[in-house]
Amino acid sequence: MDAAQLKKKARSYGATLAGVADLARLSGIATDPANLLAPFTRAVSLAVRVSDPVLDAIRDRPTPLYAQHYLRLNALLDDVAVRLALDIQEAGGQALALPASQTLDRVRWISYLSHKAVAVAAGLGWQGKSLLVITPKFGPRVRLVTVLTDLPLVADKPLKNRCGTCTACQEACPAQAIKGASTASHYQSRDEALHFTRCMTKVTTEFARLPMVEHPICGVCVAVCPWGRRKAKTRGRVSAAK
Repeated sequence: MDAAQLKKKARSYGATLAGVADLARLSGIATDPANLLAPFTRAVSLAVRVSDPVLDAIRDRPTPLYAQHYLRLNALLDDVAVRLALDIQEAGGQALALPASQTLDRVRWISYLSHKAVAVAAGLGWQGKSLLVITPKFGPRVRLVTVLTDLPLVADKPLKNRCGTCTACQEACPAQAIKGASTASHYQSRDEALHFTRCMTKVTTEFARLPMVEHPICGVCVAVCPWGRRKAKTRGRVSAAK
């Protein structure tokens, strides 16, 4: 199975985007367990598009509809990743599908591996000032999952950061957590981009307690990003961002 065949399968299962990262680009990245990447040489990054009407209804807090949509997308991503991992094994390779959204440490708020870091390395998008992956077509309006493999797949190349001088996410952040710092490739730590404690305090002590939301989510920076929004509504902002 080559990269093109793998991506085609992923799309047939429901993925919107798929890319391949050379794990050498992620050398030194924190993982749980520490030797998670040792048996593998590639990571397949998969993205599913988030519904525009769901996001467009968000103002300064998550909505119950967004909360449910978020859960359903995570379930879809897990299904796509598991099916693709089984296909890779059938093709003679090793594969490990990592959960789309599973927090292993609720103090540091980390998981097995950063799906965002994999997506950036796989060329799905660049890392925006919000720390989110910004894809050229859908902006940050995607959810992500990762499949690790040892298949010798041709890796994709990372994209150039195109956020420019745009500050839409920083201005809209209800926690005032986004610092507005830019990066050419990726931040060395999330503290470069965010006042992370402000973000997590907001989503855990306020948003997670909202009726029918009940999860530490937000969505505001996703909703306001010019990338991925309808051009008629954001033409001026997108031009500035370029």
